Amino acid sequence: MGGFGGVDETGYVLLKNLKVELRREGDGDDGEKEADGSFALCFWLYIDNCASYPSAILVQKHPDIASSVPFLWLDDKKRLNLFPSLFLHEEAPDPDNSIQWTEVPCASTEIEFPMKKWVHVGCEVLPDLLRLHVDGEISEKRPLTCSLNKDLHADALKKIYMTCPDDTEDIFHGYVHGLDVLIPSSAVKNHYVKDSPVRLSIDYSSASEIEEDIDGVWSIVGGKASCRRIFSLDVTLLDPFGCPVNKELEVAAALLYADNKAPVENTIDAEPPLLMSYDGIEYASHERPCKLINGRASFKLKISQLSSKCDNRLFRIRFDIPKLGRFPFLETVSLPIRCISRYRRTASLTWKKSSNRTYYINGCRSPGPDDGPMELMPSIVREAKPSPSSKRIKLGNDVPFPMFTEELKQANKGQDSHAWTSNGDDAHARSIDGRPENQYGAENVSSASHNSQATNSDLKMPSVSSPISDLIIFKYCLGGPAERSQLLKEIALSASEEQLTHFAKQVSLFSGCSHHWTQINIARRLMVEGIQAWASISENNNHVQWENLVSRINEHYMRIACCSRSLTDQDFECLRRIAGCRDIVSQENFERLWAWLYPVAFTLSQSAVNSMWNSMSPVWMEGFITKEEAELILTGSGGLQDPGTFVLRFPTSRSWPHPDAGNLVVTYVGSDYTIHHRLLSFDFINSSSITESPVKPLQDLLLEEPELSRLGRMVRSE
Repeated sequence: MGGFGGVDETGYVLLKNLKVELRREGDGDDGEKEADGSFALCFWLYIDNCASYPSAILVQKHPDIASSVPFLWLDDKKRLNLFPSLFLHEEAPDPDNSIQWTEVPCASTEIEFPMKKWVHVGCEVLPDLLRLHVDGEISEKRPLTCSLNKDLHADALKKIYMTCPDDTEDIFHGYVHGLDVLIPSSAVKNHYVKDSPVRLSIDYSSASEIEEDIDGVWSIVGGKASCRRIFSLDVTLLDPFGCPVNKELEVAAALLYADNKAPVENTIDAEPPLLMSYDGIEYASHERPCKLINGRASFKLKISQLSSKCDNRLFRIRFDIPKLGRFPFLETVSLPIRCISRYRRTASLTWKKSSNRTYYINGCRSPGPDDGPMELMPSIVREAKPSPSSKRIKLGNDVPFPMFTEELKQANKGQDSHAWTSNGDDAHARSIDGRPENQYGAENVSSASHNSQATNSDLKMPSVSSPISDLIIFKYCLGGPAERSQLLKEIALSASEEQLTHFAKQVSLFSGCSHHWTQINIARRLMVEGIQAWASISENNNHVQWENLVSRINEHYMRIACCSRSLTDQDFECLRRIAGCRDIVSQENFERLWAWLYPVAFTLSQSAVNSMWNSMSPVWMEGFITKEEAELILTGSGGLQDPGTFVLRFPTSRSWPHPDAGNLVVTYVGSDYTIHHRLLSFDFINSSSITESPVKPLQDLLLEEPELSRLGRMVRSE
């Protein structure tokens, strides 16, 4: 519908070079809508600086009118304002009377427009209405009066164009990305999730071997080769939603003076001021850029130039992406640096890389686990030993699903990805750990413990020529959830089923935890179906709207779980909190959601659990609830319920590949009038099958427990 000027190959346009022509030449339904003057202008806006207010961002121009009138501007309170359109609205500003522009009715934001940040702007212009959208949400609707006369104004409307005013070049500096002119029936929200821009940022939580003085200046030991130390710093490429962007780019580092941003000179020995350490060899930083891997570049640097040799001036490190050109959002600078020959004994804070790093989701701190160590029930849960680690997995730092597109094609050849979800009689012959019924032989219920079972020296391993080395096996056994997730992603789609089975047995043997079997056993299917699900839902976009995700996720869940009970709004709200989702869902959020939901759906596909989940009278399982909600059910308005009252739930802090992911937890009131949380195990299915005795329903086995007597019920608000 429109024409644009000033766009280069990077997709980023200097605002002063932008020109948008509102050509209306359509036919049919779209042509009729265009003929009434309607349009929607959508784009990402980055304002680097603005020297004075009010200031126009875009103005409306016409060849037959000497003066321009504002279309989009920042007022004296730094709020964004959308003005009525020429020839379309009676309230449109008068080109000959700029004094009265402040009295023109506009659609405005309520808060200040942020500087140095990408913001999505949608300007929807209708004959009787203005809508201003900011970051996918409507900021204000402004009713107006239509003055359009098609006979008089048809030609005039075709010639209107938008541009940045010439007189603001010295006081206003900004960029535009992804600009498009749409007919109003096109959802502005859909444009919000497509083709988003990127920005470069320093991950300060990754800083290592850096001291921060009380004045906020970094102290780094540098100078001669025998004295200078390596310090580490990570740089991330992020989209406006705070999620890493996987692009094959290189980031360069340079040392600048903090006061004027001029490059720091070489030392008197002609050494470059900033050195990149790579495999024990030092390179000039400009000769050795660092590659972005999954949106992250990890630098190991040294500084050879001392501040004392440069009139005690402070330095900064600038990171940028030379391939994309010099844009303010594609470069970032560190805090001020004082390079010293040795640490001084002053009050300071040492930055060291922590193994327990706090991660952030879309700018918000990721919620901590809700389940601490859980007790074990003595009978049907005898093997369910919880892992000491209960941290939530952050899939964004691991290998993302799309990296395996080619492997996925191979994995799909000749493979029925849905056969495993069978809910027939064969499901009784396999436990929730995915083990054949005769894998380990009959168990001694009263004495067999989890550790002794998993480390039994009589455990027979098949002779398999496996490419999965012992180093990988031990690395998996000793690693945390994030390391295990990355290792499984790297091998699941390339290894054969036989090799994965051997790997699962070895990990179960050497880790002393047989529950790893399930997570390794479902890894390939989890990833294959996860890739397929995201591809079908996102339609090759980087983000999707939550409301569009809900129905599609429900379809995938019901198919995998082989159940007739769909997820409720409360279930989806729980999923939303687990994955850290907002109205716009990134691929990282989806992977986090899938890593929790898929093991749960796998558990629900088992015969012993499936009937309980589908049962509505009585309701054996309350859906997806948190630990706090389960405790609230058992306390109620009248105080703690009677001993023996219990509810079943899935632990919201256990995501794949945590060994307890997808297992059930029983939360109950004990005889000591306190609330307990215990993990269930389904190994009783194996032992019952081996002894050829009838398999009792899970609900009967639960009620046989001396501490469990009746179900608790949740009263959900309508």
